[in-house]
Parts: sequence; structure tokens; C-alpha cells
Amino acid sequence: MITLRGVTKRYGEQVILDGLDLDLPDGAVTALMGPNGSGKTTLARLVLGLEEPDAGEIDGLAGRRVVAAFQEDRLCEQLSAVGNVRLVLERARVAEAATALREAGLDDDALAKPVRELSGGQRRRVALVRALVADADVVVLDEPFKGLDRAAHARLLDVVRERTAGRTVLLITHDAAEAEALGAKVVTLS
Repeated sequence: MITLRGVTKRYGEQVILDGLDLDLPDGAVTALMGPNGSGKTTLARLVLGLEEPDAGEIDGLAGRRVVAAFQEDRLCEQLSAVGNVRLVLERARVAEAATALREAGLDDDALAKPVRELSGGQRRRVALVRALVADADVVVLDEPFKGLDRAAHARLLDVVRERTAGRTVLLITHDAAEAEALGAKVVTLS
């Protein structure tokens, strides 16, 4: 289990998280919900080790591999969809890249194009698949379905459910239906 005890994070004088206690159970989905500015993404950055708390402790991450799909796609623009996903795969698993992208709804034409030529929804799928296929124990998904049409959203909920089974997931969302579809324990930040 990942535990946060008394976690405080400030940016200058602004307190974003103040003495937060939270447990992220192993193999379960925890959904963070709350208004913009409530600290959801900051909390994700703390779990990812991209930020350090100003006070408090985060335990249970030692020796764990953590991966994320951020709100921004953060793709390598010159690489194809397959090339972007292969970045996180061991050599023995590179064939899995195209299979996983097809599961997410990309066609063969989209697989070979540089991602800079893909639509926003296609780029979102590539970023999400890249996180889902990575060999990681903890998966952080920050608004992973943002910008997707209804059909892609439904399809990717299924892909996320299948590919995160048994892993610890921190989902940041504004959509209670997403949390429910993934069987998440909901934590609301205010």
C-alpha cells in the first residue's frame, strides 16, 4: 500500500495540500475528484516523485515502478504512434505496441504516421496506451479520457480496466461515471 501521512505542498504562499492523509491500496483503483485547483495533479506529481512534499511522508513507493499518462500527451512528435509506445517496451515486447494501439481504436494508417499528424483524440489514445503497456506497478492517470468522443471513451475505459487489472491505479477525473466504471474508491479533494 502507498500511504501519505500529513502531506503538505505549497507553491510560494499558496497551500495546495494541507496535512493530507491517504491510502492507495495495492491492486486497486483510487479516483481523485474535486474542483480545479484542489490539488489533484499536485498529488499525482508527488506520487510520481516529480515533486517533494513540504511536510509529511509518502511511503510504499520504494522499489515500485510508476508510470503516468498526463493531461498533456507528452509524445515524441517525430515518432509514429507505434514508435512512441515502443519507447516503454522491452525489446521482447515491441510487437505488443501495434496490438495495444489497435485495441484502443487506431487503424493501421494512424499507427505509421508521425504523431504530429494525428488528431487530438488519436494522440490521446497513444499517450494512454504508452502508459498502460509499460511494465509498472503503479499507474497514474491524470484526466486520461479528456478530449475523446463517446465511442472512444467507452472503448478506452474497457482497455484501461483490462490493462490495469491487479495494479495500483491513481485516477484523476471530474467524471464520477469513469470512477464507477473502473471500480474506484473515490476521494474528493476540496
